[in-house]
Amino acid sequence: MALHFSREEFATRQANAIRLMEERGLDGLLIFKQESMFYLTGYDTFGFCFFQCLYLGADGRLMLLTRAPDLRQAQNTSLIEDIRIWVDGHGANPAMQLRDVLAEFKAGGGTLGVEYDTYGLTAYNGMRVQAAMDGFCALTDASDLIGGLRLVKSPAEIAFVRRAAELGDAALAEANRMAGAGVDEGEILAAMQGAVFRGGGDYAGNEFIIGSGPDALLCRYFTGRRVLDPQDQMTLEFAGAYRHYHACLMRTIVIGEASDVQRDMHDTALEALQACRDALVPGRPIGEVFDAHAAVMDRRGYSHARMNACGYSLGAVFAPIWMDMPMLYNGNPVIAEPGMVFFLHMIMMDSEKGLAMAPGETVLVTETGNDRLSAASLELVVA
Repeated sequence: MALHFSREEFATRQANAIRLMEERGLDGLLIFKQESMFYLTGYDTFGFCFFQCLYLGADGRLMLLTRAPDLRQAQNTSLIEDIRIWVDGHGANPAMQLRDVLAEFKAGGGTLGVEYDTYGLTAYNGMRVQAAMDGFCALTDASDLIGGLRLVKSPAEIAFVRRAAELGDAALAEANRMAGAGVDEGEILAAMQGAVFRGGGDYAGNEFIIGSGPDALLCRYFTGRRVLDPQDQMTLEFAGAYRHYHACLMRTIVIGEASDVQRDMHDTALEALQACRDALVPGRPIGEVFDAHAAVMDRRGYSHARMNACGYSLGAVFAPIWMDMPMLYNGNPVIAEPGMVFFLHMIMMDSEKGLAMAPGETVLVTETGNDRLSAASLELVVA
């Protein structure tokens, strides 16, 4: 069985979830978020693109309703023992089968929390769940319940994040080594992803992001490749991933010669990054991290080039994106705690000048402040 944590740690996580359920007056939880399933049981699959639900009762009962291809997946990767299969077919409605199983558990008439805010529950399936439970039990949104527990990482989780950071550094080293005029972006991506796999890592929650020339100002993956020019710029956003835990990095590499403007942008970004780290301390709202970022960018004349958020939480996440909640934006009241992991990205996109600069790295909140998880240099790379 491919469990990556001890049974005792899983038991603690489930007990903490049940405690929160009891505080909210919930008799059970309908879990559709793959990250929650992985966190509570180890269940590891991309089968959440179809209807599947993990039920956690206030009495500790666990049950997974899924499709046949995920039966052995659950048996081999999780500690779930009660696995029910809904059968593919014209007119199949697994939400009604879920209701029948809940009736077997005497859950009728109670109040169940539902993870609505997840890619694992489409609006279509969400409506089917609500229709199936109408008159059977009360439903209430509990999308944040497991997510709140996942925010603070255990020592075992932190060990995985640290390994992910090492893999991210290995990928960056490949990018720095290969960057130069005449090099195809695809070759750089292949070397970066290969470094992660050679180190025992995983696919990241979303594609590695690469853009050069005018596309260095983009911060999303898009299809198509180009060859680097003698004078060019290339922005990379990527992650080392290990046991689904992520540590992200971001860089803009200059090809040829760096202009005074590019160097000033880089200096500004590093000053903002340090200001963010100074603001990210236990006991303070994480919204203050963004305010520190914006103050530096605006004072140095780059208010037009900065984003409206400067990072987000990281953890064990699944496709389609490695970003986890909460985000670092103005006014976010979440209080920083030791064990939280954040990606700090100092993205600067100056459309008027056609220039980008975007250093970023992952940090771990400690008892007194935060630690860099990457050992890579933050100096501007000119290839």
